[in-house]
Amino acid sequence: MSEPSDGLAAVTALILAGGLGTRLRPVVGDRPKALVEVDGRPFITYLLDQLADAGLRHVVLCTGFGAEKVRERLGDSYGPLRLAYSEEPESLGTAGALRLALPLVGSDPVLVMNGDSFCQAGLDGLWQWHRSRPAQGSLLLTRVPDTSRYGRVQVAGDGAVQGFQEKSSSGGPGWISAGIYLLSRALLESIPPGQCVSIEREVFPAWVGRGLYGCQAGGRFLDFGTPQTLALLPAFLAQLTPPERKRARA
Repeated sequence: MSEPSDGLAAVTALILAGGLGTRLRPVVGDRPKALVEVDGRPFITYLLDQLADAGLRHVVLCTGFGAEKVRERLGDSYGPLRLAYSEEPESLGTAGALRLALPLVGSDPVLVMNGDSFCQAGLDGLWQWHRSRPAQGSLLLTRVPDTSRYGRVQVAGDGAVQGFQEKSSSGGPGWISAGIYLLSRALLESIPPGQCVSIEREVFPAWVGRGLYGCQAGGRFLDFGTPQTLALLPAFLAQLTPPERKRARA
């Protein structure tokens, strides 16, 4: 493992962990998606391990459904990470949740992760790539054999995002968002406070041509938004988790 950069240690990470998980309800009941058990521990701890290994130290969990359960399970720290919580009073969407959490953020830019997917990624590499460009926001992109479930992200030769293609039955291989972003405070501050706003459907398309870039460096990827993909999660994470990391950090 390469040594994490000093820069990442000062970056605040926001994890979007407030989704209702309606499609998973028949499988997981009233448990928040962040607390879905994988190999005897909550899924979100795999994301926290990824952040800790990259050198980050401050994480804000953007919670909504099941917020109290998430706080009770994780507490105020996880290994070297300090944890804080931003609880939505009502559903604000992915962008609205980030805007609500902004007072808890102590860095510029901010690292954002979706709480219901995992991408094998070198976060330090994303950080260095972001800093080498005039970027207001950098999306980690990963290539998948079938984009029909996700929609495509189109980028120019320098990485500037040119557009987003909605989910389509045509599918085929292509680049998709891996749910990991580096975003400037200016971008987050431009989100209307107290409103339900989607970062994927509203904010990012509006920022095409205004400093939005896509870094084509993501590795293996899985989201678990359906019972079918949830069933794949244990084997997927087992292949990516070092033997010494089979148990969550104290």
